[in-house]
Amino acid sequence: MAVSVTATLAPALAIPTATAAPAATSAASPSAAEGVLDRYAKQRPQWKRCGADTPAEFECATIEVPLDYRAPGGDRIELAISRIKSTAPDKRRGVLLSNPGGPGGQGLYMPLGMQENLPESARQKYDLIGFDPRGVGRSSPVTCGLTPEEEDWLRPYKKDTFGKDVAWARGVADKCREKAGDTLPHITTRNTARDMDLLRAILGEKRISYVGYSYGTYLGAVYTQLFPGRADRFVLDSAVDPARAWRGMIQWWAEGAEPAFDRWTEWAAGRSEKYDLGDTPKEVDRTFWDLVARADERPIEFEGQPITGDDIRSGMRQAVFSPEFASEGMAELKKAAAGKPASAKGLEAFTGSGGTGEADAADAAEVPSDNMTASFWAVVCGDNSAAWSRDPESYRRDAIADKARYPLYGDFASGIKPCAFWDRSVEPATKVDNKVGSLVVQNEWDSQTPLPSAQALHAVLKRSRMVTVLGGEGHGVYPNGNACTDGAVTGYLLTGRLPVKDVICKATAGSNAEARKNRKRDVLPGSPLPERAPGRF
Repeated sequence: MAVSVTATLAPALAIPTATAAPAATSAASPSAAEGVLDRYAKQRPQWKRCGADTPAEFECATIEVPLDYRAPGGDRIELAISRIKSTAPDKRRGVLLSNPGGPGGQGLYMPLGMQENLPESARQKYDLIGFDPRGVGRSSPVTCGLTPEEEDWLRPYKKDTFGKDVAWARGVADKCREKAGDTLPHITTRNTARDMDLLRAILGEKRISYVGYSYGTYLGAVYTQLFPGRADRFVLDSAVDPARAWRGMIQWWAEGAEPAFDRWTEWAAGRSEKYDLGDTPKEVDRTFWDLVARADERPIEFEGQPITGDDIRSGMRQAVFSPEFASEGMAELKKAAAGKPASAKGLEAFTGSGGTGEADAADAAEVPSDNMTASFWAVVCGDNSAAWSRDPESYRRDAIADKARYPLYGDFASGIKPCAFWDRSVEPATKVDNKVGSLVVQNEWDSQTPLPSAQALHAVLKRSRMVTVLGGEGHGVYPNGNACTDGAVTGYLLTGRLPVKDVICKATAGSNAEARKNRKRDVLPGSPLPERAPGRF
């Protein structure tokens, strides 16, 4: 279908040009910029099979997008895109884009997961479109040249090490500036949303539909704010509160863990014969903190690996959102502390380190090893630099105060981060406040985006509806085999009709079991690969 590109891309230009460019930047005038973008939109992707080991219908291509939409005639970067065409062209409605989360998660292979998990009726409706966001994966990947130690962001506050942690944060920011200072300021959510709209125009579509997980919910919300007339059917699963992007979302990890911890102590106490952690919630609480204190004094050895008190707190922050998983882990930790044989699987929440996950083997030669971390900090620091204090001492005060308020994780969340030394944002933060129809989906017990976070997004998307899974565990809901949640989301994708009112579903044993099976130690704030999102590979 033919699209008037100059007209449809105009809002992509109206937003950035509303902010005055620095005097040194030769930003194009709106009319000139529209002409440049019109030329971008005339690109014709050269689709080809993504790989010899992938299905023939899974096609990939590369397009070019402006590095800086304020000056689209300047440098360009590449965007890796993919698609699986509708299985019934006569029933096709349009395109369904997707994002797995992050920031820093690769989305190129998302269509394969969507193809596997979506019902046939939905696969008939849409071309499934994937893409690696700018700076990520195969889309002109950024790097700061960070070592694994520099990527490790799990740095709880300690008086004796705070100076080293400040030096680490400053060092990461400096290395990123030196390595990619011309690129990183433009690796932002707003620009990724603009890339999505340019991709829309290149594909010849008037509007797009979208399924986004975790960080992808914020990306989707920003798109609806910048391009309200281009959003068709938007599903925002496991949602970010846009008002707390991004320091506040990291801090919400600590806040959300406390009620989950209390729920766990009660659950474990009711099963004391099985787990032997205490007969009352208070006793279970004491068992946990006694093990933390013991490991602080002398790490618990397991298969030659020391487990510190900080390892226990960090691992338990996520584990407590599934009481069964947390209880199994604590029972094994108690055995290890007593010098008894313990299960490696049971202790997986407390072993390992922070930083990013390993790159996919197929991408290892193309993607820098620190790409996930570099792109993560670019977005988290660059989307809204005003959210980050420039005073290191303020982080010390916050970490001390929040460790007292949220003892499990408060000092991890509020401690100093590289954003304290990041360059100022090129654009102001996006205020999400619109009436675009969308469907917010959320588990009650989500370790990465707590329930109040999704409720906050629902509130500012004034025409949205929300599906809440009471008792639901894990990060990422759709699809999970729960007829209530899957039915609500699939129905919306097929018909475009939102529920008349918000939907309350009850968790099923199968969906929660799947969430527990997929648990792993924290990687980065925002969980770049959600536990239940289609497209994990």
